[in-house]
Amino acid sequence: MAERTLRGARIGSSSLQGDEGIEFSPRRRVTYMTEKGTSFSVMFDADAEPPAEWFDPRSGEAGFLDDEAGRAARAEFEERESQQRTHWDMLLERRTREELEELLQERLELLRARRASGDGA
Repeated sequence: MAERTLRGARIGSSSLQGDEGIEFSPRRRVTYMTEKGTSFSVMFDADAEPPAEWFDPRSGEAGFLDDEAGRAARAEFEERESQQRTHWDMLLERRTREELEELLQERLELLRARRASGDGA
């Protein structure tokens, strides 16, 4: 019974509602510039405040507005990149280099003993 009622209708492929009375909200195109000099555009609502930083959907690079907010965001982004801590930096915050050397030697001795006895690979 259900098959007969759906016959002839392409569900999901087209709408039965017309375009009458539909009013789209006003929009504006905002252009961002990446470090490599490429530009890309993003559509925003006319009333929306565009963010100073946006990632390019094609390349994944960070793009910035060409105004005061964009320049401030670019400076903050570059500062974050230069101050990014690595695992090694965080490890050195917890232990001294001598302690790390000692731990390394202990672990190497343990592994060599295991291999010699045939317990592990």
